[in-house]
Amino acid sequence: MITKLVMEAMNQNNAEQGFVVPIGVSARHVHLTQADVETLFGSGYELTKKKELMGGQFASNEVVTIVGLKLRAMENVRILGPVRKASQVEISATDAIKLGIKTPIRESGDIKGSAPIAIVGPKGVVYLQEGCIIAKRHIHMSPEDALTAGVNNGDTVSIKVENERGTTFNHVQIRVDKTYTLEMHIDTDEANAAKISTGDTAIIIK
Repeated sequence: MITKLVMEAMNQNNAEQGFVVPIGVSARHVHLTQADVETLFGSGYELTKKKELMGGQFASNEVVTIVGLKLRAMENVRILGPVRKASQVEISATDAIKLGIKTPIRESGDIKGSAPIAIVGPKGVVYLQEGCIIAKRHIHMSPEDALTAGVNNGDTVSIKVENERGTTFNHVQIRVDKTYTLEMHIDTDEANAAKISTGDTAIIIK
């Protein structure tokens, strides 16, 4: 509630300049089906919550190792819950280079024809023939926020970050759901290049 009140005040103060959105930097992470959770951690295993996230999601205590086609690996990759209908790995472009894989930029859940990757847990290994993506930059909004900003679910906008780098991001997708908290998500490559940290803000300029 405090965050909402602060953001409403910020939006009013910047009404002429644009709609203000807080930024969250999203590090590499994994989504899993229940079957793949059990392959990696053992029969009947269930993910345990470390931190609540928006939309009923959570960061779990469980981590895995991801391995690319050239057997290059990244350890301690966080799993996000709850379980999904299809397993998916989200990485940055720099991660893709380190892993030695060609990874497309996609909206979360759009994994058809995406990059293959292996996921290694303490009890087993899951090999995904497709499922590794670089997440398309996007803004989560509630219906009320979308109405105030004058946008709809699926729209694409541009946003501006006013810091010493003065960066503009194009092709930012709007995602609207009543469970969402207002936040723009970018990956670590985008954040580092623009010198952005979680909690910074951007302005929708359309």
